[in-house]
Amino acid sequence: MQMQSIKRLGLVTVLATSLTGVGCANMSDTDRRVGTGIGIGAVTGALISGSPGGTAVGAALGGVGGWLYDREKKKRYYYDSRGRRVYER
Repeated sequence: MQMQSIKRLGLVTVLATSLTGVGCANMSDTDRRVGTGIGIGAVTGALISGSPGGTAVGAALGGVGGWLYDREKKKRYYYDSRGRRVYER
């Protein structure tokens, strides 16, 4: 019985990971960075506090952190002679 639940958990993990990857395919850089910040912040908040309030605060702080990271990355964008965006100077 325990082996069956481990297999089921593995299948759910694989499906969730693949759906997350496909769902982010059409997102902009900003959306991906903010979404990643929200996810990491929510998990960290849940691990630290163990309460729904801590999870929400962690998600909010992670979203703000992702947005700030995106803003900082966009300051470093420049374009080459053919008009293609290059990220770092």
